[in-house]
Amino acid sequence: MQRTKRLSWLPGILAVVLITLVTPSAQAGHIIGGNIVYNCLGNGDYAFTLKIYRDCNCTDCAELDDIADIGIYRCSGDVDCGRLTQAAFFSRVQVRLKSKRNIDRPDYPCLIPPNICVEEGLYEFKLSDYGVRLPLSNLSYYVSYQRCCRNVTIANIVNPADAGATYSVEITPEAQAVCNHSPVFEVFPPTVVCVNAPLEFDHRAVDSDGDSLVYEFCAPFNGGGPLRDQFLYATCEGAYPQPACPPPYRRVSFRGADISASTPMGGDPYVIIDAKTGLITGTPRRKGQFVVGVCVSEYRNGVLLSKIFRDFQFNVADCDPTVFAEVGDAMPIADQEYAVNSCGVTDIQFVNNSFQRQFVKNLEWRFNVKGQRITSGEWEPLIAFPGIGEYNGQLILNPGTECGDTAEIKVTIYPDLDADFTFAYDTCKAGIVQFTDQSRSGSGFLTNWRWDFGDGNQGRGRRPVHVFREPGDIPITLTVRDTNRCEETLTKILPYYPVPALVVVSPIAGENCVPYTVRFDNLSFPIDSTYDIRWNFGDGGSSSAISPVHTYEDVGTFNVSVSIVSPIGCETDTLFPSLISVLPAPEAAFDYSPKELSNLNNRVTFRDFSTGAVSWFWDLGTGATARERNPVYVFPDTGQVVVSLIVTHPSGCRDTIQQVLDIKPETRFFLPNAFTPNADGKNDVFQGVGIMLGATDFQLQIWNRWGELLFRSEDPQEGWNGRIQNSGQDVPEGVYVVLVTFRDPRGEPFEYRGFVTVVR
Repeated sequence: MQRTKRLSWLPGILAVVLITLVTPSAQAGHIIGGNIVYNCLGNGDYAFTLKIYRDCNCTDCAELDDIADIGIYRCSGDVDCGRLTQAAFFSRVQVRLKSKRNIDRPDYPCLIPPNICVEEGLYEFKLSDYGVRLPLSNLSYYVSYQRCCRNVTIANIVNPADAGATYSVEITPEAQAVCNHSPVFEVFPPTVVCVNAPLEFDHRAVDSDGDSLVYEFCAPFNGGGPLRDQFLYATCEGAYPQPACPPPYRRVSFRGADISASTPMGGDPYVIIDAKTGLITGTPRRKGQFVVGVCVSEYRNGVLLSKIFRDFQFNVADCDPTVFAEVGDAMPIADQEYAVNSCGVTDIQFVNNSFQRQFVKNLEWRFNVKGQRITSGEWEPLIAFPGIGEYNGQLILNPGTECGDTAEIKVTIYPDLDADFTFAYDTCKAGIVQFTDQSRSGSGFLTNWRWDFGDGNQGRGRRPVHVFREPGDIPITLTVRDTNRCEETLTKILPYYPVPALVVVSPIAGENCVPYTVRFDNLSFPIDSTYDIRWNFGDGGSSSAISPVHTYEDVGTFNVSVSIVSPIGCETDTLFPSLISVLPAPEAAFDYSPKELSNLNNRVTFRDFSTGAVSWFWDLGTGATARERNPVYVFPDTGQVVVSLIVTHPSGCRDTIQQVLDIKPETRFFLPNAFTPNADGKNDVFQGVGIMLGATDFQLQIWNRWGELLFRSEDPQEGWNGRIQNSGQDVPEGVYVVLVTFRDPRGEPFEYRGFVTVVR
């Protein structure tokens, strides 16, 4: 068979049984192909083989049926068969699943394969084992199995998620008469085909009787439906008709301008099948899933005996080379060319950054060393070269295939380079550190020096100097380069623990009122917590902190001194004479009267009890101020106020004191004990009087001696006129019970119980 060079590694590509690439709902699309064939055993007995293919990567999808419910119908033509119902079967056979297996996907070194899993279920049965025989008849027998549904991602048919499948074989009267054996497909289709690549696949069938076979693409049969309701599941519209329903069977509907039953994938040229040989050829131009049906008609002496059918799904995917040879820790010098340079080291560990590694079936490193070839099949080999010089090599992925890649490698081994340096400094007194390069190169010339001083600073040149602000074991790193661009790095530890050359303290002078809290910032360097530091603050206080905080409680002028001892015993000390001046300050104090304040008693007299003060400033908390020593003030409103007194000493130092005053809101309420509601204009209304500003929840209630409520009001300004609810009958003379309740402006409850006498 003639094949293109590009596809020489394919075992005749086509006809892919494919999984769905999406996750359908439970019990949804999973059928991806199948067919049924038969052998005549004589005396009306037949043996059948049914193969069903499902997507085994489908989530929450149906498994292969444990029982295949086979329906057998006897009829002739669409009209005759169309009168049959599901219950009008000739016979019904329930066949147990014999075996199942996963179909191996093709091992294509260039393919980025989709996540494919195809499972084949095998059902084999002989009619006589079920007590069934098919007597000779002038009608056809249809042996059928139906199942829903196909994968939702199929691209070439309408509503694939609702389309099921029917796998059926017709045993015609002519086939019965000669005890015919149906053709059997010889090769299972590969699971992947390549987009934009010419294809050939031999889809031939084998006929044991030697009959003539004619091949064609045809529309697959639909079957069943998407209904999974428990009452409809086994009907002709359900997902699993039990048994399969009678013919005629519907065909799936193709969609697309260049898509039809005879050109199910389109293509350029179209993917077609040879009618005589069953050879499928063409060039698919679209990636995706396609359902395809193949019909094989069997003729003997020009008479059609039977027609078998198989459908399956194509998965059309990229098959371009996917591996790329790349050498890591190397310098690219051209496309797929790398330079590996080594300075003094002859055993070189190669780094392999090739991708995609999962498609690299094998590889080979090749190096030409003085006329001899050194090879390795390791992913990252260690290659020993004999010495200084240049060597050429290659990294070859998938050698001998069209799916490989090659990287050219130039290895250069230069003379060795040794980095070294010294440093010099005063170990006890802080100052500059002198660094001196002492590196040696086999090439004879150094071109670059790069210093890292370990404190965030860098230097250049052979003899740099540096001043360190922090002590410690400091890592000093030198990187040198020579004329061959060889680099070498060396790190040494600098033990740097001198005392500061100059002790600097902030503040340089300080003056403030007693008590005076001072933070002494030690700006000297280098020092850290490993240094022994002693402060004397001049007032008897001391500290060992680097930058201490101290509070002066006494008035006066004070000398401050500090001594510093490094971890290696170096010492320095400094005296700061008259550094701190502490000035005298007043002490604020006041009192006031009266102590109990209210809106009825709001005139306040303040009395100053401060010491050392020569001036006074009062903030009375209402926006008002005063400067006299003992002010008098009338507060205009109720509530809490903060009164502040600021006093000043002759030195200018100040002191402040605050007190909270509470001016309480007060209510007053009084009721008479009798009134004369006789309309003479005098004492006709019983009503309380008083100060009720801010009061809430007011209630005035009046009862007679039998407990009857005669009057009720929530308004303090409303009185009782001696009538029931102020509008009914006059009450007789006598004594009545009074209850008054309310809440004062701060929510405190008030209650008055008493009596009132009505005099007429």
